[in-house]
Amino acid sequence: MKIVHTLFLITLFLSTSSCLSKNKAEKTVAVQSEQSDVSKKQTLTEAELQQYETAYFASGCFWCVEAIFESVKGVQEVYSGYSGGSEKNPTYKKVAYGLTRHAEAVEVYYDPKAISFTQLVQVFFGSHDPTTINRQGPDQGAQYRSIAFYKSEEEKKIIEDYIAALTAEDVYQGRPIVTEVEKFDVFYKAEEYHQDYERKNPNNSYIQNVSIPRLNRFKKNFASFLKEESH
Repeated sequence: MKIVHTLFLITLFLSTSSCLSKNKAEKTVAVQSEQSDVSKKQTLTEAELQQYETAYFASGCFWCVEAIFESVKGVQEVYSGYSGGSEKNPTYKKVAYGLTRHAEAVEVYYDPKAISFTQLVQVFFGSHDPTTINRQGPDQGAQYRSIAFYKSEEEKKIIEDYIAALTAEDVYQGRPIVTEVEKFDVFYKAEEYHQDYERKNPNNSYIQNVSIPRLNRFKKNFASFLKEESH
């Protein structure tokens, strides 16, 4: 996909985004009251996962971000979790209330023969607003900040070059990109009830009003990235 086309889609995504009023406490209550009894997420085995590359991103509520990346062709598995801080073994309660420096993040297992790291970076920037500091939509706090993690100098250059291209094209109309470009250290998988949360809890008010509209905007604007079953 040519970068000009991607920039246009990002602009379109942002122009149709909406910010709903829902505070952190409400979201936490929803989590505590709607833990699903659905069986554990069906995942690939460790041996199967080792066949794929990994990428890590943070761009707001991980319920939304996980669902977006799972809809992308070449992506084999996505886990919700925490990264970007120094505290060991963080819990949702601590992260949600800003008691750590971790952000809600996702671990993406992908097949580089089917999708490139560059394209995953395009998905990342095309599915959230990277100009809001410590906020994504209705979620506020450093735990919802925008971070693109890199594991090599090559990945770092891809991220930085893409940010430079977005800036040069003035995609965000003068608003500076505040995404942190951070060397990946460690990822802590979130509690089981957070995995596939959007699929397990389709009637949750946050899912209905924030997650699903965000996913649908992404699908509409990035149709060429989608798996067949995600159309």
